[in-house]
Amino acid sequence: MLRCHTLPQCRLLAQPGAGAGVLRRRVAPGGTARWGAAPRVSGVEASSPSRAAVEGGERPSMAERLRLGSLLEDGLSYKESFIVRCYEVGINKTATVETIANLLQEVGCNHAQSVGFSTDGFATTTTMRELGLIWVTNRMHIEIYKYPAWGDVVEIETWCQEDGRIGTRRDWILKDLANGEVIGRATSKWVMMNQNTRRLQRVSDEVRDEVFVHCPKAPRLAFPEENNGSLKKIPIRTDPAEHSRLGLVPRRADLDMNQHVNNVTYIGWVLESIPQDIIDSHELQTITLDYRRECQHDDIVDSLTYIEEGEERCTNGSAFAAPHPEEQRQFLHCLRFAGNGHEINRGRTVWRKLAR
Repeated sequence: MLRCHTLPQCRLLAQPGAGAGVLRRRVAPGGTARWGAAPRVSGVEASSPSRAAVEGGERPSMAERLRLGSLLEDGLSYKESFIVRCYEVGINKTATVETIANLLQEVGCNHAQSVGFSTDGFATTTTMRELGLIWVTNRMHIEIYKYPAWGDVVEIETWCQEDGRIGTRRDWILKDLANGEVIGRATSKWVMMNQNTRRLQRVSDEVRDEVFVHCPKAPRLAFPEENNGSLKKIPIRTDPAEHSRLGLVPRRADLDMNQHVNNVTYIGWVLESIPQDIIDSHELQTITLDYRRECQHDDIVDSLTYIEEGEERCTNGSAFAAPHPEEQRQFLHCLRFAGNGHEINRGRTVWRKLAR
């Protein structure tokens, strides 16, 4: 039985025509509140009220009024802008991969809320809640072509679509808002699980109708190339690892609203066993994680890193990918329980040499 780590995200329908004529509560000269066009902040349109709020005649929340994001005109995707804060950058004064992963999760959650789905932490449909079903992430693949710096504004677009009979897929495209340059892409796969039995379950027709009715009808992929890293299988390694960091313990702050370790913590644990000389001379270009089991607060985790040699490097057509294979380093990763050795997560990272 495959057990996956739960995340408070996924699921989104769309609001047709939501990108145009967004309604916002304004105060008229006489002090009377009324509804009008959404304000623009630094050239970015402020958030539209949620679908539920519009249909129910409710006032949008303070968060909705301040959020720099909204559904696009076709109602099939959501776009939001974020400023990179000083506490979100690392030693190179650029955003960390953990920051990027947190922003992906945030924009996905905001997308789900903007179309009126449950805010109970799972973004579930009515049928899913009645049956005790939740979404869990099965795979996450992130590629960063250029890391944004402190003070940069990043625009992230996301959408969700069907992925076979057992799950769904969410994709993202990241741009530098200053020049519109694509600086990263990401994709993820999700499956449905019974919250009580922890067993995976096929997506029923009832749930399918609720989930996919407003998703793109034709496949739209952040990585459209046939030969792309998001599709590569990650082999399991049982031989001794070249590098390791043992005895990692989840902090209370690592737990998400479902009382399980958040997915971004897994990224940090993977990076803990990367050799220091790679950290000093390279930057992370690609990370792929396959989630196998849930991790809880009282678990102890070992992080293992293996050198992966002789692999064909996939650039996905990006001008920011390293031009020569010798300038890249590639590793395989395994997170496992320290006690019984069961695999929690397996991964792959690709690192490009820093420009000096």
